[in-house]
Amino acid sequence: MGHPVSDEAENKEMDITSFPSSRRRTENEPYVYKVGYPPRKKLAREFADTLKEALFPDDPLRQYRDQPRSRKFMLGLAYLFPILDWGRGYNLVKFKGDIIAGLTIASLCIPQDIGYAKLANLDPQYGLYSSFVPPLIYAAMGSSRDIAIGPVAVVSLLMGSLLQDEVDPVKNKEEYLRLAFTATFFAGITQAALGFLRLGFLIDFLSHAAIVGFMGGAAITIAIQQLKLLFGIKNFTKKTDIVSVMRSVWGSVHHGWNWQTILIGTVFLAFLLTAKYIGKKNKKFFWLPAIAPLISVILATFFVYITHAEKHGVQIVRHIKKGINPSSFNKIYFTGPYAGKGFRIGVVTGMIALTEATAIGRTFAALKDYQLDGNKEMVALGTMNVAGSMTSCYCATGSFSRSAVNFMAGCQTPISNVVMSTVVLLTLLLITPLFKYTPNSILASIIITAVIGLLDFEAAYLIWKTDKFDFVACMGAFFGVVFKSVEIGLLIAVSISFAKILLQVTRPRTALLGNLPGTTIYRNIEQYPEASKVPGVLIVRVDSAIYFSNSNYIRERILRWLADEEEEMEARELPRINFLIVEMSPVTDIDTSGIHAFEEMLKSLEKRKVQLILANPGPVVIEKLQTSKFTELIGHDKIFLTVADAVMSCAPKEMVDV
Repeated sequence: MGHPVSDEAENKEMDITSFPSSRRRTENEPYVYKVGYPPRKKLAREFADTLKEALFPDDPLRQYRDQPRSRKFMLGLAYLFPILDWGRGYNLVKFKGDIIAGLTIASLCIPQDIGYAKLANLDPQYGLYSSFVPPLIYAAMGSSRDIAIGPVAVVSLLMGSLLQDEVDPVKNKEEYLRLAFTATFFAGITQAALGFLRLGFLIDFLSHAAIVGFMGGAAITIAIQQLKLLFGIKNFTKKTDIVSVMRSVWGSVHHGWNWQTILIGTVFLAFLLTAKYIGKKNKKFFWLPAIAPLISVILATFFVYITHAEKHGVQIVRHIKKGINPSSFNKIYFTGPYAGKGFRIGVVTGMIALTEATAIGRTFAALKDYQLDGNKEMVALGTMNVAGSMTSCYCATGSFSRSAVNFMAGCQTPISNVVMSTVVLLTLLLITPLFKYTPNSILASIIITAVIGLLDFEAAYLIWKTDKFDFVACMGAFFGVVFKSVEIGLLIAVSISFAKILLQVTRPRTALLGNLPGTTIYRNIEQYPEASKVPGVLIVRVDSAIYFSNSNYIRERILRWLADEEEEMEARELPRINFLIVEMSPVTDIDTSGIHAFEEMLKSLEKRKVQLILANPGPVVIEKLQTSKFTELIGHDKIFLTVADAVMSCAPKEMVDV
């Protein structure tokens, strides 16, 4: 770089309009790279690239390139049915792990399914149905090796709450059941459509903080509703808020509580919590909390049977319909007012179920270090729920408690779901009559034990320490569910998540930069107090893309920085500001409103006799600035690759001093 060059060559290097990138030099100064101008793209090409990046960031078609037609067909089938891919390498060793895991989660799912069906205000067999058909379909189409499919507490509560707002589950049982199947059908359609259209990113709008709060609130709501079964209360409120529920509980203390029911429920609740604690403390006993619910059901059922406790006010299951899932296709509402209600409930339920399953799948995929295709998962979950709605199932998804047990038990592939489904099938065909004397209080104990895990205090504390606005979203969702309803809590969670996005988009961060001593590096003076300002130069960094939603704010904020700095310079009798350098490295894009805001800012600066200089605009930004002729307006010699180059050009003396 230090070798002399001819005048002709030097002139060529200085002609920045002739080359996309060049260097310039003045006497006794090093070469300075100028900002490069990317080659122009045709409109069709630019649109195609943008669409591809938005909807196909994982480039799902890359495996089909340069493949014969027959190979492409097989790859397409394997994409829709991953079992065709991993099934080729399946062996006896993997089957051993899957059968152990499948039997373990089956022992957990059977009592949970009966309890979760009650949460959804459905008969117990519908919970078992939902752990038979959906897991089989997911095993063929799902890409997660660890997710255990079936009904879950939060989705059951949400669906039950939304359904009973439309139809009374006691007075209009048949209409309620049909609406449940309709909602499940549309939940599946929603999930599958999001996957096929590559719109899975929509579920990311519900922030992690909002999910933590929503799940915690749902856990409290589910737990306190189980007090009805735990205490043997017959007349109970249909509302889900904590005030109404506790008023109903304490209002029945003198005439509604049954001490035999309380005894059975609390004893087995203590047993279940102890088993869960042992399993959590010692990983070798992971199987203990998995089989504890089934052991509890067997012991409690046997105790009620030999003592005839049902004659003393202990409420029991009484009847679970025997046999496999009957067809329910003709029960789905495809037209009429109930179809619209089912669609609305289905969309909400489907999104929540999708959020929970995706979070679970990503968690275990990260633990086992494999990639999970989110859109493929949505198609699998949607297909299984559509099929489930036609076979007397209600909305199923990934269960965190069962998936954790599945993982700990050593599952290798989704075949563990097939094993679980087979056990549920045998249960439906052979042993459902044995659940006749199962007390409802033991089901309440099982549900309470399961939902306690949804209360993530550590995550909430970390959110508080990390981001206070996220904590507001977390608590807003939590208190909305606990003190109002599941729907209101969900609405608050979504609203606060969107509010945070809007706040960050419309009010992006800006920062004043200073020079780190002994370097040519410029950083935020708040983060680095030792960084020094350059006399006569104000350096501002914009930490966001510049769009119509924030362009005026950014312009006003920069001018306010300038006004504040000028006041300070005047008060300290220091040289006035002659140059404003805008560091644009973080600015990923700019639209016409942003360019217009810069034009207005340039006019304001000219009136103050302050020169505007841009540092390191990215390829998208510089292309738009060039197309709009803003580069000509400001001058090509006022656009630099780095802040140091910009400072060197406008304040060479200060750079030497530094």
